[in-house]
Formats: sequence, C-alpha cells, structure tokens
Amino acid sequence: MLFHPFLLSIAVLTLLILNVPVPAKAKEVVTWMEAAMPPFFVQSGGQQDQGYGDIITDIIQQGLTDYEHDTITTNITRHFYKFKQGEKVCSVGLYRTPEREEFMYFSMPSFLTLPPVLIIKKDGLSRFGNRTSVQLTEILNDKNLMVGMSKDRSYGATTDDILKKHKGSGNILESTGQELSLNLFKMLLKGRLDAIIGLPEEALYQAEQLGIRDQLMTLTIEENQNGYEGWMSSVGCSKNAWGRAIIDKINNILLKQRPTERYQTAYERWLDPNSIENYRRVYKDVFLETTQ
Repeated sequence: MLFHPFLLSIAVLTLLILNVPVPAKAKEVVTWMEAAMPPFFVQSGGQQDQGYGDIITDIIQQGLTDYEHDTITTNITRHFYKFKQGEKVCSVGLYRTPEREEFMYFSMPSFLTLPPVLIIKKDGLSRFGNRTSVQLTEILNDKNLMVGMSKDRSYGATTDDILKKHKGSGNILESTGQELSLNLFKMLLKGRLDAIIGLPEEALYQAEQLGIRDQLMTLTIEENQNGYEGWMSSVGCSKNAWGRAIIDKINNILLKQRPTERYQTAYERWLDPNSIENYRRVYKDVFLETTQ
C-alpha cells in the first residue's frame, strides 16, 4: 500500500510533535533573606552554613518542594523594605511584633533561643555594680553607660518596649550595615560601648572568632525572665496572598520537624554545657506546645 508523500510528511511530523517533551512549569522562587549575624547565619569560614538559621532554613526549604529557593544577605532595614514592597521574600527567625504584623505574616514559632542578654567586657563589671543580673531599665537610666544595639532588630516584646521608652536618650547607639554583630563587638573592645544587647551565643561566637573569650561575659536582663516570649521567634513572609499560602505550608513543615533531633540540635550545639539542660526542658514543655 502506497502513501501519498504529503500524507506521509504529516504523519512523520505528528510523531515528532508527540515525542517532544513538554517543558515543566517553572517553579515559583522564594527569596530567603539572611543577616550577617553569626552564629545565627554563618556565611564564611570553617563553620559556613552551619549556623542554626542556616540549618532551619535548609529543613524548611527541603519541605517546600514546589518552590525554587534563592538566598540573599542584607541588613535588617533592607529586609523590611522588601517585606513592605510585597516581594516574594521570607526570613526564618523574626520576633513577632504589632508593627511587623502590618506588613508580614508569621508562622508558629520556628526558633527557641535563650533570651537577649547584656554582653560586656569582664573588666567593666564594676560599672554594673558587680552584678551578673541587672535591670535593663536601670542601666539605660544611667547616662554614664553607653549600650549598643542593631537598628531595626527586635529583641522580643519586653526588651523592645524598654528600648522604645529610652529612644533618643543619648546612651543607646544603633548600628547599621551588614556586619551588625561584629561591628558592635569591635566598638565594645575599643571602649566606645559599655555593653551590647544580644543573644548569649552571639557573645560566645564572636569572642571565639576574635580570640577574646576570656575578656567577655554576659549579664542576665531581669525583665526577660518573666515568661518565654523573648525566647521564641518565627518565620516571616510578605503580607499578601502569596505570603499567606507559603506560611500555611511552612506551619505544616514545622509541626513535623520541630520534634526531630536535627531541628532541636541546630541551636543547642551553640550553647555552653550549663545552658543545655534548661534549654531542653523549655524546648519540650513550652516550644513544642506553642503553635500560635
């Protein structure tokens, strides 16, 4: 049986079309924003990508299989600009505040960390009454003491409220830029600051990196010892339909992953041995029970 050349050509062309693979639909891209605040994120050196923020971000990304993921490092002020613009951005460890809820959706708590402390030089302890536990309000009322903090960073509702009441008082220095934590530590060492507000693991990490571990110590902020709101932070995404949808997915991932050993030890590995037992108790009794 003979085929007309034209019909044969059509048949061949049809077969070729049927065998051409259909390109997969491009996945939506989520941009994850990081700040240069080790050991939350570690962007260089022998411990690169081993910060607790790095590990939790990786766990969440592995669960969001419908998305492509990109990462940028930028300061906190730039973070909030992108959130306010409604870009497709998220960040894993942000304190939830009423101001931020105006332009961000938040997940259930994604981190349990020890609450902020005052980081000082040991030889300056006498300036704080030789006490290892102090009231931040009292410290900020002392005009002879200069305290450093990161601009636009939240330290939890309790600490934030105290800082707001003393804003413009002249003895709070707000640092900006990429290397927030490192810059503040350098100012502390040079005597430009008497104390830094930060997390205890920040003090330990920077002290080790700068070779001054024996020169620094932390003071407990007494106002942070009432409740656990200053211990927990969340994933934040832009406040739009896209952000609401991805936060719902992230919450499902967190419910499954927070009880796992990898999740818990992401932060625990940065603690001193004396803090671990209490941390594990709060992790089990408070963090895993908190879903709002």
